[in-house]
Amino acid sequence: MTSIFHVFRDQNPDEVFAGKRFSSMAFPKPLRYLVAFSIVLCTFLFFQSFRSGPSIPGKPENKPSTEFKDPNNDLTGEPDGVLWRADDYAPDNPNSPRINATLLSLVRNSELSGMIQSMQDLERTWNHKFNYPWTFFNDVPFLEEFKARTQAQTKAKCHYHVIPKEHWEVPSWINEALMEESATMLKEQGIQYASLVSYHQMCRWNSGMFYKHPALANTRYYWRVEPKVHFFCDVDYDVFRYMDDYNKTYGFTINLYDDPKSIPTLWPETEKFLAAHPEYLHENNAMDWVTDSERRPAHYKKANGYSTCHFWSNFEIANLDVWRSQAYEDYFNHLDRAGGFFYERWGDAPVHSIALGLFEDKSKIHWCVYQEVSNLFKGEYADMRW
Repeated sequence: MTSIFHVFRDQNPDEVFAGKRFSSMAFPKPLRYLVAFSIVLCTFLFFQSFRSGPSIPGKPENKPSTEFKDPNNDLTGEPDGVLWRADDYAPDNPNSPRINATLLSLVRNSELSGMIQSMQDLERTWNHKFNYPWTFFNDVPFLEEFKARTQAQTKAKCHYHVIPKEHWEVPSWINEALMEESATMLKEQGIQYASLVSYHQMCRWNSGMFYKHPALANTRYYWRVEPKVHFFCDVDYDVFRYMDDYNKTYGFTINLYDDPKSIPTLWPETEKFLAAHPEYLHENNAMDWVTDSERRPAHYKKANGYSTCHFWSNFEIANLDVWRSQAYEDYFNHLDRAGGFFYERWGDAPVHSIALGLFEDKSKIHWCVYQEVSNLFKGEYADMRW
């Protein structure tokens, strides 16, 4: 009998792969299709076995530390517990359930259209039900047009305030020549806004000055709102009351990694402060998050021990008592004297985040998730305007 080997040996190679002559001794077509399918299936399962091993209930999967499940992909509902709905929240009701809280924005007259856009979105999705007041800050007086057009967007009261010069101007202990030289060096390294003095002033004001304004003396909570942001979905409960009722002191939406070249001495200065004030380190702190070296090791190294991960403070809902605490006041004063707000580009986001991670009970930090605020918020990097 002629062997298969001889068939291949005597056959024209072109005819073999074209399926001629050799096909006369092949298996029936249905069986050939079944064999081909089986080969493909086995190959697929073979490679899949290398991609993910068997899952053992109750045992964490053995994944590299750089792989993690993104919680933003999980759909969640409203937070658990009793929630305050839109009853008795009329703007002129003195006995409403509203607490001492405000929607807060640092904004310029030239950003009127962007501010109106943000107000329309947040009023439509949330504040028309609860009528919390708006508080606007500027380093110069607001124009009457700005006041009239923003007030027209809401039934709630709007308040307009000028920032005191002593809260905004470059402090007297900053060496202007060194500041200019540092800005040039930062710009050469590709650090955005390094040469804009007003940007440095804004970062310092948002870090440790805004809550000292007399207009906020009786305010407990604030919700920071930037121009040109969008809120897409309805929020049907009083977010401020939830934060207060459940003892949450800080609410955030996302974490980002900062440019380590903008904050090389922020963590070393923080370590100096901790060495002088170990009593301020909270027993339930988030030090592991602040000093994580695994996810972005290059950032950790360039920032001299800080992960650079921070709460994106363009959106934040917070209890002002956090910033009014002695721990934070002493920390900010230490950083302010070090000069990094002007010699480097320390932002309010990493400063707030490090302070919260070290001095606050981490159980009081609240992630505002889906159907709360997180996926309802989308903003531009509005900081660049200053």
